[in-house]
Amino acid sequence: MTATLLIRSAGPGVSVQDTGRPNMAHIGLSRGGAADPLALHEAAALLGLRAPAAAIEMAGMGGTFEVDVPMRIALTGAPMRARIDQRDIRWNASHLLEPGQRLTVGAAEVGTYGYLTPAGGIATTPLLGSRSTHLTAGLGALLKDGDRLPLGADPAPETPAMGLIPEARFTGGTVRFIEGPQTGLFAPETLARFEETTFTRSATANRQGVRLETEAPPFAAEVTSGLSSDFILEGDLQMTGDGQPYVLLAECQTIGGYPRIGTVIGPDLARVAQAPLGAQLRFQRIGIDEADRLAATHAARLKTLRRSAKPLVRDPASIPDLLAYTLISGVTAGRELEE
Repeated sequence: MTATLLIRSAGPGVSVQDTGRPNMAHIGLSRGGAADPLALHEAAALLGLRAPAAAIEMAGMGGTFEVDVPMRIALTGAPMRARIDQRDIRWNASHLLEPGQRLTVGAAEVGTYGYLTPAGGIATTPLLGSRSTHLTAGLGALLKDGDRLPLGADPAPETPAMGLIPEARFTGGTVRFIEGPQTGLFAPETLARFEETTFTRSATANRQGVRLETEAPPFAAEVTSGLSSDFILEGDLQMTGDGQPYVLLAECQTIGGYPRIGTVIGPDLARVAQAPLGAQLRFQRIGIDEADRLAATHAARLKTLRRSAKPLVRDPASIPDLLAYTLISGVTAGRELEE
């Protein structure tokens, strides 16, 4: 019998995502996949998986979900209020979801993208090597009320619930970037002013990119006419015609003609993607050697992330049948400490 995840209700931006389709820019397809890949690695650590599994990405709002076999689930990414039936449950943790129970995930309390990862992973048919929905490429579609998704088998359903403390990335902050092939089109004083400016995350944002706003003068390149279209990548900092920056994200186009002041490093991209509306972001330019060191450190952390997961300690006040547990065993006269 194939396990199934039933979508009782879904928010407006709920989709299946995994780590995407890398190395396909030559056919005009950006990586896609989770806007915050770190959240998938955190889920794998909580569930004891060897690699990230395909998950449900929830943009701003979750939904209501059921399973038809016992299945552990992990909740990671932007914290959202969650409960199983009427019991509130912890975010950044794994939990056992039983048939007949209903998991409800509400709106994001901070950040943008939350993730629901079943221990067996979403087992839809891969397209071009991935199960990710890539809306701009027409691969897959947003999930809707009543959808049913096949699941793989939970490899260890008896494993106790686990929790971890996530890497901070949900409120904006400083984002590091490196120079790119078009950085030289911007005057040194423009580059300096760019690093000194505090930007606000605009309402104009989706999985393709995030617009950043400021009352500072535009950050225009010195040469813009005659620029030919060029390959662009996730993380590129494009300056559009009004001189305001966009940070390109997972579903960005692969060719563009706007000048790019630089490229956000991979370890900091989730900070941009997760920045909620109105969050403040600043940019810090670093060299290639420093970027390589940070990338290596980030990769090493992903490999050891599983060690960060610890068994959850339940609050006795949240246990409805507390008196059914044997809290003290044995017989005592009560005078042992005096003797």
